[in-house]
Amino acid sequence: MSVQVENLEKSMAKLTIEVPADKLEAAIQAAYLKEKAKIGIPGFRKGKVPRHVIEKMYGAEVFYEDAANTLIQDNYKPAMKESGLDIVSRPTVDIVQIKKGEPFIFTAEVAVRPPVKLGKYKGITVTKIDTSVSEEEIDKEVERERNNNARTITVEDRAIQDGDTAVIDFEGFVDGAAFEGGKAENYSLKIGSHDFVGDFEEQLIGKNAGDEAEINVTFPEDYDEEDLAGRTALFKIKIHEIKTQELPELDDEFAQDISEFDTLAEYREDVKKRLTEAKEAEARRTKEDEAIKKIVDKSSMEIPDAMLETQIENMIEEFAQRIEQQGLGFQQYMQLSGLTIDKLKEQVKPDAVSRIQSGLVLEQIAEEENIEVTDDDFAAEVEKMAGIYRMKPEKLMEVIDEEEKESMKKDIAVQKAVELIMDNVKERAKAKSKKEKEETEETE
Repeated sequence: MSVQVENLEKSMAKLTIEVPADKLEAAIQAAYLKEKAKIGIPGFRKGKVPRHVIEKMYGAEVFYEDAANTLIQDNYKPAMKESGLDIVSRPTVDIVQIKKGEPFIFTAEVAVRPPVKLGKYKGITVTKIDTSVSEEEIDKEVERERNNNARTITVEDRAIQDGDTAVIDFEGFVDGAAFEGGKAENYSLKIGSHDFVGDFEEQLIGKNAGDEAEINVTFPEDYDEEDLAGRTALFKIKIHEIKTQELPELDDEFAQDISEFDTLAEYREDVKKRLTEAKEAEARRTKEDEAIKKIVDKSSMEIPDAMLETQIENMIEEFAQRIEQQGLGFQQYMQLSGLTIDKLKEQVKPDAVSRIQSGLVLEQIAEEENIEVTDDDFAAEVEKMAGIYRMKPEKLMEVIDEEEKESMKKDIAVQKAVELIMDNVKERAKAKSKKEKEETEETE
């Protein structure tokens, strides 16, 4: 394999990757062996047709697509490493040449890490944050824990109310025809969660277990499913159960049941301690975000479109995984929430831009400060990860490949850059007037 690199405008590059002819031949033969059992030609038993016969009947290129996919998958990552580029996007791949007896050639157009001109990053002024804990906050946390320990009971003597969970079957119809993704059985729907489109949930209020009902919902005009956009759907509902929560009494017995403490007073003191620690950690994160944003605002960089698109796609994939972990298919969630993929992309775009800018700035600081990741730094990170995954560090090391190691080292260097910034910040009380705010900005 050989790799040629062509630098393009706006932090883009094109890799031209050439794979020897014998590798192409091997990939074509592998494609033939995988597919031959599916090919039937008169005069030959199925799975016994010689390759040259298939190629003569269907054309020499019959196995090219499978062979090309294999060669691209096998050669892109090594080519990416050989190029020495800091690639920050998924590749746009084009096949230049695929012909028996000739090298296989393809190109991959990618975004590379753009140059960053840093602004001031030491001595940044951040807002001082009060981390004291009030009695009201303690009450709220105790009440939250009380709700977490509530018993779920089945309601039999009243209709559905806001905040209840209704266990329902439903099926949606448009113009009398059922539509895909509009049906579920024994679905637990929290009333007031606004998980479903329109006023679906509100129309269940007042209905009783055992009732069958019909609900009309209008889908948004810009709905992702064109067949449903702007149309009114009829949902047939069967209500199986109504569930609500019964709260425990707030007393010493409650404290003993949920904690190591004998009295409610001792438990409340522990809650105060934990809230203080949480607020201090949150305050640090907030100050980090403020400091990094100020550095970003004073720095300059040009984000390649491909880099931004890759970040957006990664964030949507992460979101889809979280939805599916909650037991709801991503496409079904999109249907029921009324979101379109374009609308979701627009929603995550600002956060995607912010993540890229922050990452680029921190990487540049790590580079300019010659921040090094020692073996001890890496070992500490592996030990922390091992604790999360409940594995022994040495076992975790066995499954971490070189690419993951490099990614981890980059993350450690970035965190060290954050620590450097925070070790040099100045804290100032929140400006109360426009003049004070302007004076603060002028000194930074």
